[in-house]
Amino acid sequence: MSENKGIMLAKSVQKHAGRAKEKILQNLGKVDRTADEIFDDHLNNFNRQQMSANRLQKEFNNYIRCVRAAQTASKSLMDAVCEIYEPQWSGYEALQAQTGASDSLWADFAHKLGDQVLIPLNTYTGQFPEMKKKVEKRNRKLIDYDGQRHSFQNLQANANKRKDDVKLTKGREQLEEARRTYEILNTELHDELPALYDSRILFLVTNLQTLFATEQVFHNETSKIYSELEAIVDKLATESQRGSNTLRKQTSNAIKTSSPVQSPVNKLNNASINSTNYQNQITTNGGSSLANSQ
Repeated sequence: MSENKGIMLAKSVQKHAGRAKEKILQNLGKVDRTADEIFDDHLNNFNRQQMSANRLQKEFNNYIRCVRAAQTASKSLMDAVCEIYEPQWSGYEALQAQTGASDSLWADFAHKLGDQVLIPLNTYTGQFPEMKKKVEKRNRKLIDYDGQRHSFQNLQANANKRKDDVKLTKGREQLEEARRTYEILNTELHDELPALYDSRILFLVTNLQTLFATEQVFHNETSKIYSELEAIVDKLATESQRGSNTLRKQTSNAIKTSSPVQSPVNKLNNASINSTNYQNQITTNGGSSLANSQ
């Protein structure tokens, strides 16, 4: 087992060293490199698409955080409004209902943004890392192919002098394997990169339509709630100007004009006294009537 690991490690080191050497020779202009201008155009489009998508994802994540913070702040504000708005004031129950509707509206707004906009955006941007790995793998296989091509060219030059057919055959096999591996990846990416680039339009249309429609519904409904709240406060202002704004004021006036509160015993005694007086009054009136009739 350890011997196999050692062999695999040695091959990996040799492969990386060969790629590094090939890249240095290419950068110095000592050897040529395989060019693919069409692939380069696809790759440039891919890089721009990825940068734009990543920025949109970053900014929308920040926007979602701000919406949730605003949701919390709105609820705290409405709670304070409900606390300061006294129960005996006009429109108290309506105000409670409207502030509750505002809380529900904020919660629904934040949920829809996360569920219907952010999740599809995350899915869309999730395609780029995998595609980038495939592009990097294709680039490595291209360096391997160029390296094998240059090695085979050297073998061909030396074979004319030494006539080493064994090495030449092995070099040709390695070159064909490297070419085949590279071309498979390159062909796949020639199809996949343009398809991914073209998909950006449909995604953005769908995603932005959902975003803007959600925003429109939220702000329209919020506007209605605040119109109702304004109407409630306007009615309170009108009643305040008329002097009938609070139960406290009415109660205070009632206390000043009403008689003292009597206990049940006093009420019963007073009722007995009033009954006796009433009977005496009847007797007196009756006697007077009889006297007059006589």
